Amino acid sequence: MNDFTSRRRFLQQSAAALISAPFITRGLRAASPNGKLRHAAFGASGMSWADMTSLSKHPMWELAAVCDVDTKNFDKVKQQWPNVRCYQDWRELLEKEAGQIDSVNVSVPDHMHGPIGLAALDRGLHVYGQKPLTQNLLECRAVTKKAKEKGVMTQMGIQISSAFSERFAVKMIQDGVIGKVKEVHTFSNKKWGDMEPVPQKTDAVPAEFDWNKWLGVSAERPFINGYYHPGNWRKRRDFGTGTLGDMGCHMFSGWYRALALTMPTSVKSLGPAPLNAENWAINGKVEYIYPGTEFTAEKTIKVTWYDGDQMPPEEIVKSVEGAWPGQGSIYVGTDGVLVSSHGSTPTLHPKAKFQGYVYPKLEPRDHWGEYVDCCLQGGDKKPSANFDYSGPMTEAVLLGCLASIFPNQDLQWDAAKQVFTNSPEATAFVKRSYRKGWEIPGL
Repeated sequence: MNDFTSRRRFLQQSAAALISAPFITRGLRAASPNGKLRHAAFGASGMSWADMTSLSKHPMWELAAVCDVDTKNFDKVKQQWPNVRCYQDWRELLEKEAGQIDSVNVSVPDHMHGPIGLAALDRGLHVYGQKPLTQNLLECRAVTKKAKEKGVMTQMGIQISSAFSERFAVKMIQDGVIGKVKEVHTFSNKKWGDMEPVPQKTDAVPAEFDWNKWLGVSAERPFINGYYHPGNWRKRRDFGTGTLGDMGCHMFSGWYRALALTMPTSVKSLGPAPLNAENWAINGKVEYIYPGTEFTAEKTIKVTWYDGDQMPPEEIVKSVEGAWPGQGSIYVGTDGVLVSSHGSTPTLHPKAKFQGYVYPKLEPRDHWGEYVDCCLQGGDKKPSANFDYSGPMTEAVLLGCLASIFPNQDLQWDAAKQVFTNSPEATAFVKRSYRKGWEIPGL
């Protein structure tokens, strides 16, 4: 049975169960008239559209409101949900929809994940937050803490963590199929960076687009058509988090969960530094040192990230016997090697040794449906990628992004204090500067 078939069956079963469950609205802040989860979306296209359409497959979810700084995106949303209320300012949505919504998804450019997420959490709303959870370390810790304080349901948009592919890898590692893990190599061949200077030009802002609101917490700058909005903001240090921030949250999830890791104690970038203060570099390489766990071979374990054209050592590439994926992770164990290709069934090496291996049996899981179920039911059960889990994992991703600004420096990380004990210069980048009028209280 493939993931799609399993997901469809899961949704059918969930629908039947929900319709017959009279207690289903118990977890709502204030039960909606029809017992459904009343939801607001921040973002009306791209990943937000993907999140909305996936959430909408749950029979007890309804879209009440949507916000986007680009009003041309509303037409498509209204075709699908004619009664949706539309806003161009996320602050206005939260103020006017108070008491009318129970849940939100934050699926906008990275630099606004933290500000919008914190404001929603402050109001006691359940939050589905796209990855990375925030754009900087201080906001990430604040979002994780706020979610716990409010006792709401949360889920980060790392849907691969609910797929059979990643869950197989986690189960196989924890079952000791390749023995204790000695090292991990994790990678993406994407190149969300830019090694060129910012064009010295200013373009006219489209009439339907609010450039000021899109900038949000970031400093003012000229609008350049196609340079930031709609798709290239990931390359820009003030708005995105490069390849590591984009794809690292997917790749890290498997080994972070499989090895039951905590926080790294050091991080070191071995890739090129960004050439300017505006853009992320490409072809990154970052080494992390984590405390060991019951699933690791030693008292510490090194995890190495590669992106773009960077590759692991030749002996690691050869060990997978031609099964090299463009994105994924390689676990090197005391008794073998596991290749977890992003979105594909893991493979074991050497192949001859593991011939006939039978994969574990797992129940299907729907990443969005699980979130809605938990919001509606309340209680102790939390979504699998809730912020207690995904917050610390995101911090590790963001540490690597930060380290790329200080290449070839072995940065020692004190997670409790959120400081680099040997680099005040790096510690200064744990938080960002906020534009006047866009400050976040307490940060």
